[in-house]
Amino acid sequence: MRIDPAPGVRAASGTAPLRDGFGRRVTYLRLSVTDRCDLRCTYCMPERMQFLPKREVLSLEELYRLSLGFIARGMTKIRLTGGEPLVRRDVVDLVRALGRTLGDGLEELTLTTNATQLAGHAGAIADAGVRRINVSLDTLDRDRFVRLTGRDRLDDVLAGIEAAKRAGLSVKINTVALKGINESEISELIRWAHGQGHALTLIEVMPLGEVEHDRIDHFLPLTAMRERLEGEFTLRDSDHATGGPARYADIAETGGRLGFISPLTNNFCAGCNRIRVTATGQLYPCLGGGERVDLRAALRSDDPDGNLARALDEAMRIKPEGHDFRIDRRGAAPAQQRHMSVTGG
Repeated sequence: MRIDPAPGVRAASGTAPLRDGFGRRVTYLRLSVTDRCDLRCTYCMPERMQFLPKREVLSLEELYRLSLGFIARGMTKIRLTGGEPLVRRDVVDLVRALGRTLGDGLEELTLTTNATQLAGHAGAIADAGVRRINVSLDTLDRDRFVRLTGRDRLDDVLAGIEAAKRAGLSVKINTVALKGINESEISELIRWAHGQGHALTLIEVMPLGEVEHDRIDHFLPLTAMRERLEGEFTLRDSDHATGGPARYADIAETGGRLGFISPLTNNFCAGCNRIRVTATGQLYPCLGGGERVDLRAALRSDDPDGNLARALDEAMRIKPEGHDFRIDRRGAAPAQQRHMSVTGG
Protein backbone atom coordinates (compact mmCIF):
# COMPACT_ATOMS: atom_id res chain seq x y z
CA MET A 1 0.00 0.00 0.00
CA ARG A 2 1.27 3.47 -0.87
CA ILE A 3 0.41 6.44 1.32
CA ASP A 4 0.33 9.54 -0.84
CA PRO A 5 1.68 12.75 0.70
CA ALA A 6 -0.97 15.29 1.70
CA PRO A 7 0.98 18.55 2.02
CA GLY A 8 -2.13 20.68 2.40
CA VAL A 9 -2.93 19.22 5.79
CA ARG A 10 0.09 20.67 7.53
CA ALA A 11 -0.46 24.18 6.24
CA ALA A 12 -4.19 24.16 6.93
CA SER A 13 -3.98 22.74 10.45
CA GLY A 14 -2.46 25.85 11.96
CA THR A 15 1.05 26.66 13.04
CA ALA A 16 0.78 27.71 16.71
CA PRO A 17 2.77 25.33 18.92
CA LEU A 18 0.71 23.18 21.26
CA ARG A 19 0.86 24.44 24.84
CA ASP A 20 -1.47 23.37 27.61
CA GLY A 21 -3.11 25.48 30.31
CA PHE A 22 -0.15 24.93 32.65
CA GLY A 23 2.38 26.32 30.19
CA ARG A 24 3.79 22.94 29.16
CA ARG A 25 4.84 22.56 25.50
CA VAL A 26 3.43 19.35 24.07
CA THR A 27 5.90 17.92 21.57
CA TYR A 28 5.53 14.13 21.92
CA LEU A 29 2.72 12.13 20.30
CA ARG A 30 2.11 8.50 21.15
CA LEU A 31 0.01 7.30 18.23
CA SER A 32 -1.71 3.93 18.43
CA VAL A 33 -2.20 2.13 15.12
CA THR A 34 -4.20 -0.79 16.56
CA ASP A 35 -5.61 -2.05 19.85
CA ARG A 36 -4.91 -5.65 18.80
CA CYS A 37 -2.05 -7.71 20.18
CA ASP A 38 -0.73 -11.22 19.67
CA LEU A 39 0.17 -11.61 23.37
CA ARG A 40 -2.08 -11.51 26.45
CA CYS A 41 0.13 -10.05 29.17
CA THR A 42 -1.76 -10.68 32.40
CA TYR A 43 -1.32 -7.16 33.79
CA CYS A 44 -2.47 -5.58 30.51
CA MET A 45 -5.56 -7.40 29.24
CA PRO A 46 -7.72 -10.48 29.81
CA GLU A 47 -7.32 -13.58 27.66
CA ARG A 48 -10.73 -13.02 26.04
CA MET A 49 -10.08 -9.39 25.17
CA GLN A 50 -12.79 -7.69 23.12
CA PHE A 51 -11.00 -5.78 20.37
CA LEU A 52 -12.44 -2.83 18.47
CA PRO A 53 -14.35 -3.42 15.24
CA LYS A 54 -11.96 -2.72 12.37
CA ARG A 55 -14.41 -0.23 10.82
CA GLU A 56 -13.85 2.07 13.81
CA VAL A 57 -10.07 2.15 13.37
CA LEU A 58 -8.44 4.96 11.40
CA SER A 59 -6.99 4.02 8.03
CA LEU A 60 -3.24 4.31 7.55
CA GLU A 61 -3.88 7.35 5.34
CA GLU A 62 -5.90 8.98 8.14
CA LEU A 63 -3.17 8.22 10.67
CA TYR A 64 -0.68 9.85 8.31
CA ARG A 65 -2.82 12.95 7.75
CA LEU A 66 -3.36 13.23 11.49
CA SER A 67 0.39 13.03 12.10
CA LEU A 68 1.02 15.82 9.59
CA GLY A 69 -1.47 17.99 11.46
CA PHE A 70 0.40 17.38 14.70
CA ILE A 71 3.78 18.08 13.12
CA ALA A 72 2.40 21.40 11.87
CA ARG A 73 1.64 22.28 15.50
CA GLY A 74 5.16 21.60 16.74
CA MET A 75 5.10 17.86 17.42
CA THR A 76 8.74 16.80 17.15
CA LYS A 77 8.55 13.16 18.27
CA ILE A 78 6.08 10.47 17.25
CA ARG A 79 6.03 7.00 18.78
CA LEU A 80 3.86 4.37 17.09
CA THR A 81 2.19 2.10 19.60
CA GLY A 82 -0.66 -0.36 20.04
CA GLY A 83 -1.63 -2.97 21.09
CA GLU A 84 1.18 -4.38 19.04
CA PRO A 85 1.79 -2.05 16.08
CA LEU A 86 3.49 -4.67 13.92
CA VAL A 87 0.41 -6.91 13.78
CA ARG A 88 -1.32 -4.27 11.66
CA ARG A 89 -1.12 -5.07 7.98
CA ASP A 90 1.04 -2.68 5.94
CA VAL A 91 1.97 -0.60 8.99
CA VAL A 92 5.53 -0.31 7.64
CA ASP A 93 4.08 1.83 4.83
CA LEU A 94 3.00 4.32 7.50
CA VAL A 95 6.50 4.19 9.02
CA ARG A 96 7.99 4.95 5.60
CA ALA A 97 5.59 7.84 4.98
CA LEU A 98 6.30 9.41 8.36
CA GLY A 99 10.00 8.80 7.88
CA ARG A 100 9.89 11.17 4.93
CA THR A 101 8.97 14.01 7.32
CA LEU A 102 12.11 13.56 9.43
CA GLY A 103 14.12 16.75 9.27
CA ASP A 104 11.03 18.66 8.12
CA GLY A 105 9.49 19.34 11.52
CA LEU A 106 9.67 15.81 12.89
CA GLU A 107 12.89 15.11 14.77
CA GLU A 108 12.33 11.51 15.85
CA LEU A 109 10.14 8.60 14.79
CA THR A 110 10.12 5.49 16.92
CA LEU A 111 7.89 2.67 18.09
CA THR A 112 7.17 0.34 20.98
CA THR A 113 6.80 -3.35 20.17
CA ASN A 114 6.68 -6.74 21.86
CA ALA A 115 9.11 -7.89 19.10
CA THR A 116 7.19 -11.04 18.13
CA GLN A 117 6.95 -9.71 14.56
CA LEU A 118 10.10 -7.62 14.60
CA ALA A 119 12.49 -10.02 12.85
CA GLY A 120 10.59 -9.57 9.59
CA HIS A 121 10.39 -5.79 9.79
CA ALA A 122 13.54 -4.50 11.52
CA GLY A 123 15.44 -3.75 8.32
CA ALA A 124 12.55 -1.86 6.71
CA ILE A 125 11.94 0.12 9.90
CA ALA A 126 15.59 1.16 10.06
CA ASP A 127 15.61 2.05 6.34
CA ALA A 128 12.60 4.31 6.96
CA GLY A 129 14.56 6.46 9.39
CA VAL A 130 13.75 4.92 12.76
CA ARG A 131 16.87 4.93 14.90
CA ARG A 132 15.69 3.44 18.19
CA ILE A 133 12.83 1.31 19.45
CA ASN A 134 11.43 0.10 22.75
CA VAL A 135 10.83 -3.61 23.25
CA SER A 136 8.53 -4.87 26.01
CA LEU A 137 10.10 -7.89 27.70
CA ASP A 138 9.41 -8.93 31.30
CA THR A 139 11.32 -12.20 31.57
CA LEU A 140 13.95 -14.38 29.93
CA ASP A 141 12.50 -17.54 31.46
CA ARG A 142 10.40 -19.49 28.94
CA ASP A 143 7.89 -20.88 31.42
CA ARG A 144 7.44 -17.52 33.08
CA PHE A 145 7.05 -15.86 29.68
CA VAL A 146 4.24 -18.26 28.80
CA ARG A 147 2.52 -17.65 32.14
CA LEU A 148 2.79 -13.89 31.74
CA THR A 149 1.82 -13.60 28.07
CA GLY A 150 -0.28 -16.68 27.44
CA ARG A 151 1.84 -17.50 24.39
CA ASP A 152 5.08 -19.45 23.77
CA ARG A 153 6.80 -16.69 21.76
CA LEU A 154 10.01 -15.95 23.66
CA ASP A 155 12.21 -17.26 20.82
CA ASP A 156 10.42 -14.94 18.37
CA VAL A 157 10.95 -11.97 20.69
CA LEU A 158 14.67 -12.67 21.11
CA ALA A 159 15.05 -13.17 17.35
CA GLY A 160 13.34 -9.82 16.79
CA ILE A 161 15.66 -8.06 19.20
CA GLU A 162 18.69 -9.61 17.49
CA ALA A 163 17.36 -8.56 14.07
CA ALA A 164 16.91 -5.00 15.32
CA LYS A 165 20.48 -4.96 16.58
CA ARG A 166 21.77 -6.21 13.20
CA ALA A 167 19.74 -3.51 11.44
CA GLY A 168 21.48 -0.84 13.51
CA LEU A 169 18.50 0.03 15.69
CA SER A 170 19.15 1.10 19.26
CA VAL A 171 17.00 -1.09 21.51
CA LYS A 172 15.65 -0.20 24.95
CA ILE A 173 14.05 -3.01 26.91
CA ASN A 174 10.92 -2.08 28.87
CA THR A 175 10.26 -4.36 31.85
CA VAL A 176 7.20 -4.17 34.09
CA ALA A 177 8.37 -4.98 37.62
CA LEU A 178 5.95 -7.51 39.13
CA LYS A 179 6.04 -8.59 42.77
CA GLY A 180 6.22 -12.35 43.14
CA ILE A 181 6.56 -12.91 39.40
CA ASN A 182 9.74 -11.43 37.92
CA GLU A 183 11.21 -9.42 40.80
CA SER A 184 13.87 -12.07 41.47
CA GLU A 185 14.91 -11.88 37.82
CA ILE A 186 15.36 -8.11 37.49
CA SER A 187 19.11 -8.19 38.16
CA GLU A 188 19.58 -10.92 35.55
CA LEU A 189 17.54 -8.95 33.02
CA ILE A 190 19.67 -5.88 33.62
CA ARG A 191 22.92 -7.82 33.16
CA TRP A 192 21.60 -9.50 30.02
CA ALA A 193 20.32 -6.27 28.45
CA HIS A 194 23.48 -4.31 29.21
CA GLY A 195 25.61 -7.20 28.01
CA GLN A 196 23.76 -7.04 24.69
CA GLY A 197 24.29 -3.27 24.47
CA HIS A 198 20.67 -2.40 25.31
CA ALA A 199 19.40 0.00 27.94
CA LEU A 200 16.62 -1.23 30.23
CA THR A 201 13.78 0.65 31.88
CA LEU A 202 11.68 -0.64 34.76
CA ILE A 203 7.99 0.31 34.87
CA GLU A 204 5.44 0.14 37.66
CA VAL A 205 2.26 -1.73 36.74
CA MET A 206 -0.51 0.74 35.85
CA PRO A 207 -4.16 0.46 36.99
CA LEU A 208 -5.81 0.62 33.56
CA GLY A 209 -8.63 -1.72 32.56
CA GLU A 210 -10.00 -4.82 34.28
CA VAL A 211 -7.74 -7.88 34.26
CA GLU A 212 -8.14 -11.39 35.67
CA HIS A 213 -6.34 -10.74 38.97
CA ASP A 214 -5.98 -7.99 41.55
CA ARG A 215 -3.07 -5.75 40.59
CA ILE A 216 -2.20 -5.03 44.23
CA ASP A 217 -0.94 -8.63 44.46
CA HIS A 218 1.80 -7.86 41.94
CA PHE A 219 2.44 -4.13 42.42
CA LEU A 220 6.14 -3.59 43.09
CA PRO A 221 7.06 0.02 43.98
CA LEU A 222 10.19 1.04 42.12
CA THR A 223 11.41 2.87 45.22
CA ALA A 224 11.73 -0.54 46.88
CA MET A 225 13.16 -2.12 43.74
CA ARG A 226 15.85 0.54 43.47
CA GLU A 227 16.87 0.03 47.11
CA ARG A 228 17.24 -3.67 46.42
CA LEU A 229 19.31 -3.05 43.28
CA GLU A 230 21.58 -0.64 45.16
CA GLY A 231 22.58 -3.55 47.37
CA GLU A 232 23.94 -5.29 44.26
CA PHE A 233 24.96 -2.49 41.87
CA THR A 234 26.41 1.00 42.06
CA LEU A 235 23.75 3.34 40.66
CA ARG A 236 24.60 6.93 39.81
CA ASP A 237 21.79 9.30 38.82
CA SER A 238 22.04 10.46 35.21
CA ASP A 239 20.73 13.60 33.52
CA HIS A 240 20.10 11.55 30.36
CA ALA A 241 16.66 12.23 28.87
CA THR A 242 14.79 10.85 25.86
CA GLY A 243 11.70 13.05 25.91
CA GLY A 244 9.69 10.45 27.82
CA PRO A 245 8.87 10.06 31.51
CA ALA A 246 11.79 7.86 32.59
CA ARG A 247 14.42 8.95 35.08
CA TYR A 248 17.79 7.30 34.54
CA ALA A 249 20.77 5.97 36.45
CA ASP A 250 24.06 4.58 35.19
CA ILE A 251 25.26 1.25 36.60
CA ALA A 252 29.00 1.13 37.22
CA GLU A 253 29.28 -2.67 37.16
CA THR A 254 27.61 -3.14 33.77
CA GLY A 255 28.40 0.16 32.06
CA GLY A 256 24.74 0.39 31.06
CA ARG A 257 21.79 2.66 31.73
CA LEU A 258 18.75 1.84 33.83
CA GLY A 259 15.51 3.81 33.65
CA PHE A 260 12.64 4.08 36.11
CA ILE A 261 9.07 4.93 35.11
CA SER A 262 7.12 5.32 38.33
CA PRO A 263 3.61 6.65 37.73
CA LEU A 264 2.51 5.67 41.23
CA THR A 265 5.43 6.25 43.60
CA ASN A 266 7.06 9.24 41.92
CA ASN A 267 4.86 10.54 39.14
CA PHE A 268 6.23 12.58 36.29
CA CYS A 269 3.29 14.85 35.52
CA ALA A 270 4.95 18.21 36.21
CA GLY A 271 7.04 17.95 33.05
CA CYS A 272 4.50 16.13 30.89
CA ASN A 273 5.01 16.86 27.20
CA ARG A 274 2.88 13.98 25.87
CA ILE A 275 -0.52 13.19 24.46
CA ARG A 276 -1.94 9.89 23.27
CA VAL A 277 -4.17 9.20 20.28
CA THR A 278 -5.98 5.87 20.02
CA ALA A 279 -6.35 3.85 16.84
CA THR A 280 -9.90 5.23 16.57
CA GLY A 281 -8.69 8.82 16.71
CA GLN A 282 -9.58 9.62 20.32
CA LEU A 283 -7.05 12.04 21.80
CA TYR A 284 -6.40 11.54 25.52
CA PRO A 285 -4.41 14.47 26.94
CA CYS A 286 -3.61 12.38 30.04
CA LEU A 287 -3.05 8.63 30.30
CA GLY A 288 -4.80 8.51 33.66
CA GLY A 289 -7.66 10.87 32.81
CA GLY A 290 -10.99 10.51 31.10
CA GLU A 291 -10.75 13.77 29.15
CA ARG A 292 -10.73 13.20 25.41
CA VAL A 293 -11.26 14.85 22.04
CA ASP A 294 -12.60 13.06 18.95
CA LEU A 295 -10.11 13.58 16.12
CA ARG A 296 -11.74 10.97 13.90
CA ALA A 297 -14.85 13.13 13.70
CA ALA A 298 -12.68 16.09 12.74
CA LEU A 299 -10.82 14.12 10.06
CA ARG A 300 -14.04 12.82 8.51
CA SER A 301 -15.91 16.15 8.63
CA ASP A 302 -16.56 18.62 5.80
CA ASP A 303 -13.75 20.83 7.14
CA PRO A 304 -11.11 18.35 8.34
CA ASP A 305 -8.23 20.81 8.56
CA GLY A 306 -10.12 23.52 10.44
CA ASN A 307 -11.85 21.07 12.75
CA LEU A 308 -8.58 19.29 13.48
CA ALA A 309 -6.95 22.60 14.46
CA ARG A 310 -9.86 23.43 16.76
CA ALA A 311 -9.82 19.93 18.27
CA LEU A 312 -6.13 20.22 19.13
CA ASP A 313 -6.74 23.58 20.77
CA GLU A 314 -9.53 21.99 22.83
CA ALA A 315 -7.22 19.15 23.86
CA MET A 316 -4.74 21.65 25.23
CA ARG A 317 -7.50 23.42 27.14
CA ILE A 318 -8.68 20.24 28.90
CA LYS A 319 -5.29 18.60 29.54
CA PRO A 320 -5.16 18.12 33.33
CA GLU A 321 -2.21 18.96 35.52
CA GLY A 322 -1.66 15.31 36.38
CA HIS A 323 -3.12 11.88 37.08
CA ASP A 324 -3.92 10.18 40.38
CA PHE A 325 -2.95 6.54 39.91
CA ARG A 326 -3.32 4.37 43.01
CA ILE A 327 -2.94 0.70 43.83
CA ASP A 328 -3.54 0.81 47.56
CA ARG A 329 -6.33 -1.64 48.38
CA ARG A 330 -7.66 -4.97 47.24
CA GLY A 331 -10.63 -4.88 44.94
CA ALA A 332 -10.16 -1.24 43.95
CA ALA A 333 -11.49 -0.29 40.53
CA PRO A 334 -8.87 0.64 37.90
CA ALA A 335 -8.13 4.33 37.42
CA GLN A 336 -9.74 4.03 33.98
CA GLN A 337 -11.83 1.21 32.55
CA ARG A 338 -10.06 1.36 29.18
CA HIS A 339 -7.07 -0.94 28.83
CA MET A 340 -3.57 0.30 28.07
CA SER A 341 -3.76 -1.43 24.69
CA VAL A 342 -6.78 0.71 23.81
CA THR A 343 -5.18 3.97 24.90
CA GLY A 344 -1.85 3.21 23.28
CA GLY A 345 1.16 1.98 25.25
